[in-house]
Amino acid sequence: MGFDGVEILHMQMAREDNDYLQSLKQLAHLEGLCLMGFSTHQSFISTDPAKRRENVQHTIKCIELAYRMGIPTMRVNTGRWGTTKSFDELMTNRGIEPPLNGVTEDEAFGWVIDCLGECSKKAAECGVTLGLENHWGLGLTPQGVLRIVDAVKSPWLMCTSDTGCFLEDPYDRLEIMAPRTCLVQAKTYHGGGKWYTLDLDYPRIAKIYRKHNYRGWISLEYEGKEDWHTAIPKSLADLRTAFEGA
Repeated sequence: MGFDGVEILHMQMAREDNDYLQSLKQLAHLEGLCLMGFSTHQSFISTDPAKRRENVQHTIKCIELAYRMGIPTMRVNTGRWGTTKSFDELMTNRGIEPPLNGVTEDEAFGWVIDCLGECSKKAAECGVTLGLENHWGLGLTPQGVLRIVDAVKSPWLMCTSDTGCFLEDPYDRLEIMAPRTCLVQAKTYHGGGKWYTLDLDYPRIAKIYRKHNYRGWISLEYEGKEDWHTAIPKSLADLRTAFEGA
């Protein structure tokens, strides 16, 4: 289809053994592609220290997987409060959910900062830049993402900017994160979105990142209803036009 690289989603990997990891690296090389990103899931928002520790260990393991595949950046999340029954309900509520009973936001931010601070040490050792995504939970706002990144104070923790996860005022919010961004995940919605549809102005978004001297990867994240065989080539063409002309 004409892509330059591939971002691997951890939860879609068939296995984690070294033979499999190296086969992915070799396949990408033979196809003339870079393995440029690794997207993972974790949640550091829990009142149970053992669960937070489990998620730290999981994230460190994922950093090691990225290192063994030669992938330079890895998407991480804060995690959600988990007080909403389903993702469909969360989307109906525009990503907003109430905190856990008896837990303040400041306490939860402390958990995430401590956990990602520990993970960033392994990231530095492996040369894998962590990108905290503007996702749900404490990453719902650019201020929340940057509060964590600034508190950790590690060059190995930056931002993964997802163009489709700010449901209101996306351009102003993306610009706040742009100077600290190590990867842009660009969502498209051909045929309408699975949960919601955003009419994103990619030439405008491209100018934001050009203004802040971003020269990294743009990773297509397709969430539309149109068949991917037709929608993905169109999405790639749109992104190329926008970012090459910025």
